[in-house]
Amino acid sequence: MVHFGTGGWRAVIGDEFTRENIQKLSMAMALKMKAEGVEEDGMVIGYDRRFLSKEAVMWACEVFAREGIHTYFINRSSPTPLIMYYVMSHGLHYGMMVTASHNPAIYNGIKVFTQGGRDADEEQTGNIEDYIAEVEECCKRGNPIEIIEYEDAKEKGLVTEFNPLNEYLDNIIAAIDMEAIKERGLRVALDPMYGVSQTSVKTLLSIARCELEVIHERHDTLFGGKLPAPNANTLRSLQNYVLDRGCDIGIATDGDADRIGVIDDTGRFLHPNDILVLLYYYLVKYKGWHGAVVRNISTTHRLDRVAESFGEKCYEVPVGFKHVSAKMQETNAVIGGESSGGLTVRGHINGKDGIYAAALLIEMIAVTGKKISRIAQDIELEYGFLHMEERAYKFSQEKKEEIHNILMIQKLLPEIETEAEKVSYLDGCKIYFKNGGWISARFSGTEPLLRIFCEMPKPNEASELCGLFEEFLGITCEPI
Repeated sequence: MVHFGTGGWRAVIGDEFTRENIQKLSMAMALKMKAEGVEEDGMVIGYDRRFLSKEAVMWACEVFAREGIHTYFINRSSPTPLIMYYVMSHGLHYGMMVTASHNPAIYNGIKVFTQGGRDADEEQTGNIEDYIAEVEECCKRGNPIEIIEYEDAKEKGLVTEFNPLNEYLDNIIAAIDMEAIKERGLRVALDPMYGVSQTSVKTLLSIARCELEVIHERHDTLFGGKLPAPNANTLRSLQNYVLDRGCDIGIATDGDADRIGVIDDTGRFLHPNDILVLLYYYLVKYKGWHGAVVRNISTTHRLDRVAESFGEKCYEVPVGFKHVSAKMQETNAVIGGESSGGLTVRGHINGKDGIYAAALLIEMIAVTGKKISRIAQDIELEYGFLHMEERAYKFSQEKKEEIHNILMIQKLLPEIETEAEKVSYLDGCKIYFKNGGWISARFSGTEPLLRIFCEMPKPNEASELCGLFEEFLGITCEPI
């Protein structure tokens, strides 16, 4: 069964990520588009470098062709933000991207985008799942999904292969102070993590006259044996490279380039929380923008401090970038993002974009005339420091039900010495403390994991609180 989580549908290749399920999802989308009277718009589809990604697009095209829906197929591996941009800029009602983003290599999946280039929300994905159920029922009654073979569909003009990358990059170039970057002659190291960002970033930085050096750029469906997620554990090669080559910044993007990781000029990994704070601070203080900031429940409360200092507000939403982008639109916020590395800025697309974020960070270094480590230091001196502890645990279905019952049904909590201000069940369980710290526990919407996040003034406090929750919930497996 195709089931959507916080980041689209993701499944293990060969288990649930199969030709049959891709055809069912595509048929459901075709039925939905016809019911809404938007089938004449057509469907734009892209794919990343994962195993079977391109083939999955072709399987989807075959279904749409049989249903008389024109498919615009971006015919080379592409960043997810490119598809979102195209849906938005061309006024399409729907787009699809074959990707499992930062998940392990055994996964693939599909993200669905709606009008305005937004991630499909729960109502939309629930509606798609209803149509999938209808399709499955038809198949059970002996009415299989019919297709037009890909080459025949292309010949009939029902599939158009194209590449709108330049259009997307021109939009970023227009928004970034390229002249300021040209004047600095910055040295940048890029780690696409065997994903899809290298062409886009190479083009942008070449125009900006940066000296660019790239690692891990070859096509590898196993992502070099690592998780294609830019975090402190996966970017050690980039850290060494930045130090060895004296780079001003090291930038990494995840498998589909919607998330970013950063190594500063000293070789230190900058957590996505730090990146969000840096960019919000830069846009308001140096560029003179005005407006709120949006974060999810698992993202640093330092954003709240920065917003308050500028007389602005910080809004908290559930995990899932669709919630961030919706709140940004509602409040006209400057920036919105998540602790997992996704962010977007007002005036750009309504979803995560690691490529745009990379360009903006490089602009920040150029415009301020400061090393990124110095800017981070200035912010810490002004707003103080909060230490973030993140842990993730695997579980059995039985254990998942037990934890859900404890936290969400009975609403039981461990005995904590730190005085609590309030408890929220907006998305999982989150305790807010009077000292400005907090701890949350929630099940991942993209992987079979329980995630615990804790942010406190002192590192030992965060670690101890996570340990307390582990003991209380009876989590016996090792953190991954």
